[in-house]
Amino acid sequence: MWFKNIQIYRIDDWKITSAELDELLSKRPLQNCLNMEIQSQGWVPPGIEETRLVYARGQQMLIALGTEKKLLPASVVNQLAKVRALEMEAQQGYPPGRKQMKEIKEAALYELLPRAFAIRQTNHAWIDPTEGWLVIDSASTAKADDFVETLLKTIPTLVLKRTHTVLTPASAMTRWLAGDALPHVFSIDSDSVFRSREDKKVSISYHRHPLDSDEITRHVRAGKEVTKLALVWRNRIAFILDENLQIKRLTLLDIEKEPAESAEEQFDSNFFLMTEELKQLLPDLIDALGGESSDQISSL
Repeated sequence: MWFKNIQIYRIDDWKITSAELDELLSKRPLQNCLNMEIQSQGWVPPGIEETRLVYARGQQMLIALGTEKKLLPASVVNQLAKVRALEMEAQQGYPPGRKQMKEIKEAALYELLPRAFAIRQTNHAWIDPTEGWLVIDSASTAKADDFVETLLKTIPTLVLKRTHTVLTPASAMTRWLAGDALPHVFSIDSDSVFRSREDKKVSISYHRHPLDSDEITRHVRAGKEVTKLALVWRNRIAFILDENLQIKRLTLLDIEKEPAESAEEQFDSNFFLMTEELKQLLPDLIDALGGESSDQISSL
């Protein structure tokens, strides 16, 4: 269990025990899609054990949102819609209009849904009640939003906040590459993306290519800002920081792992290691960006 891409939220005054959380999640479990449903979401076991909906180690908790979605390619729907349109044309003597075609496509979709294959995906989240973190393992903002929306429906009293910092990640990363001092716990790696402030479509990406001072100066003078930057924290974790305070490609470096005798012990060991590392990384990153900006934090 090691998160690869994380989105960071703040929890306000968490007082729910793991047993109470398990009971709440059990009221909204993942169900199979019904015949006419294209998607279903609900809570699933996050760990090795298939019964508990909350994996807890000490006060740290792990939960998982499952999504079952039917695979129905647009080409298949369009193919059936074309057949139904030809049948309608034969009946009425002229081809269906735009409004009729829309209705035909919708009817084709619902006709095919009961026969569509379904796939399942799982998104995990770590809850740290002591420090007030909710960290979702997802590179997709839409999937993170789905997770948060379902969690708030499950726990209506929960207050979540997106974390904002005094310095925006883009401005801080641009300053660091331009020569401002980077906190000593971080070092700059060799991936970066520059984007024009005037034209958001204009960007330049560097992959495994350390920038020299001339290149950096040229981009900054041209009005570009850094939107992604590879960083290494304490020579222990490598990651990409982006302009939205999302952490991507999170990679554990040369940290010695304790050998485990079983899959359950290995899962527990990995979860403990991940949470202990992230509990140190997140505050260091927030501090590097000037600290949290209380006037910019909004409830979800």
